[in-house]
Amino acid sequence: MRVTRIYYQDGLNDQESLTLSGQSGQHVARVLRMRAGDELVLFDGLGGEHRASIESVQGGKVELNLLGHNHIEREAPVPVTLIQGVSRGERMDWTIQKATELGVHRIVPVTSLRSMVKLKGDRAERRRGHWQQVAISACEQCGRNRVPQISDPVSLEDGLAQVEAFALKLTLRADATMRIAQLPESPPEACIAIGPEGGFDDREYQLLEQAGFQGLRLGPRILRTETAGLAAMAALLSRWGDF
Repeated sequence: MRVTRIYYQDGLNDQESLTLSGQSGQHVARVLRMRAGDELVLFDGLGGEHRASIESVQGGKVELNLLGHNHIEREAPVPVTLIQGVSRGERMDWTIQKATELGVHRIVPVTSLRSMVKLKGDRAERRRGHWQQVAISACEQCGRNRVPQISDPVSLEDGLAQVEAFALKLTLRADATMRIAQLPESPPEACIAIGPEGGFDDREYQLLEQAGFQGLRLGPRILRTETAGLAAMAALLSRWGDF
């Protein structure tokens, strides 16, 4: 039986009861139609999860009693940051959702020369907020208790600066010779950079090389932007013992 999981952003430490309202309360009360006595799980992104029982439901407000904290974690053995070229519409949502399910630690959306989506100002902030909610929803579904951070959309150069200190930095290239089996068995952290529709151009690959990124070959086929990051994540975490 599937357990309903709800993200509670205000923190859960030392609380014995609380009220769910807003979107979460509406979802529990009017979409799931849960009632007094039903149980669910809450998590606040700081680690572990809390069992809770519904005390009462009034309109879109749900009163809960917390029953106990479980220290369980479901994070990947190596924290992986995904630098992802921004793609159009649902493709980006799909990438963020599935990368979260696979265990990504952080996603840095970047724009590049071939990007078909340009984000600035308020529009960029709205998209980041939307993508963060996609990641939260994916955590509710897949069982993760820590929500990956979705950074503000930035240029490729600024995105590379955010991972300057990483020991292992990779980007997919069809002409690369390095394979998954040649990677270190347990790096402290890793970063994989994926281009937008059309991929990175030659000047951007030069930037990646100058920033210490190594080319990685997954196979002879060219993958779409929404496939490439997920395939790379799955291959990397398989190498590092997550599967």
